[in-house]
Formats: sequence, C-alpha cells, structure tokens
Amino acid sequence: MTTQPLSALTMLLSRHTKRREFIALFGGAALFKGMEKIMRRFTLLLLVVLLGGTDRMAGQETVETRGITSVIKIDEVIFGHLTELNGKFKLRATELTFAPDGYVGVHHHVGPGVRYVISGELTFTEGGQETVYKAGEYYFETGNLAHTAQNKANVPLRVLVVEILPKDWTVPAMIAPRSQ
Repeated sequence: MTTQPLSALTMLLSRHTKRREFIALFGGAALFKGMEKIMRRFTLLLLVVLLGGTDRMAGQETVETRGITSVIKIDEVIFGHLTELNGKFKLRATELTFAPDGYVGVHHHVGPGVRYVISGELTFTEGGQETVYKAGEYYFETGNLAHTAQNKANVPLRVLVVEILPKDWTVPAMIAPRSQ
C-alpha cells in the first residue's frame, strides 16, 4: 500500500516538474518571441520615421544638376527575415557618373543609404562643411539632411548609391528641400 501513494506522489511531482519545464520552455519562448516582435516593430517604426515625412510629389521637383548621368543597376522589393519590411520597401542601387565639374545642387534623399566612390573624388558639402571622398571610400547619408555634391577634378567621377525607398517609388530619390 505504501508503493501506491508513493507512486501517485512521484507521478504528481513528475507532472508538476514537467508543467514547470513546459511553462519555462514556452513562457520563455513567448517572452523571447515578444521581445523579437518588439524589436521588429521598433525597426519598422524607425524606418517609417526616417521615410515618413517624405512627400512623394516632392520627388518630381527638380534639383539643379550639371554633367550627371545615372543608371539604376538594381531596384528590388525587400523580402526576407524582417517580415515587417517585406513588400513595403525596396533597395535601389544607382551608379552616378559626374563629368569634370559635374554638380548636384542642394537636395536630400527619400531614404537613407550607403554611398561608395568607385573612381574619382567627390566633394560633398553639408551644413557648410566640405568633405572629399576618394575612390574606394564609403559614406552614409541619412537622407533628411540637405547637401550638394560636385566633381572638382578633371576626370570623371563614379559613385554607387544604395538606398532604402518605399516599394512603389518610381522617380529619382534625390529631392529638392521643401523650402525651395
């Protein structure tokens, strides 16, 4: 008779232990999933804040340019592990060629991105500060700060612009500041 209550007690303790392990395992997983969901929402919110103040019609305003040609190399809607971004944004890579003394007037961009100087030297002016980027150098633009770009050298300048844009953006991502 003592084995029966002991067996029942063991079974009860075993069930209790399994329940604790189950709760810890799935409660912990739920907590992890919750944090992951919060981080994804935060990332999406950050992108919306960066891109949200942009009026799509502003993309049709003209920015002064001289001696510039551009070729879009890739324009792909984002699909991947960051599901909150899927189908809402795209990556665009554009190669810009500046002739000697080529110039882009005061402008900003629809979205943030990385720039890579393929060849030549780019004189980048933002907030009154001039920076020269040379072949092989990268730099980042937030998109929301007005600036100019110029090739002051006697040889062509080539720059690769990779940026995040709303998925249905079809016009150039370089836009005139609203004050103009």
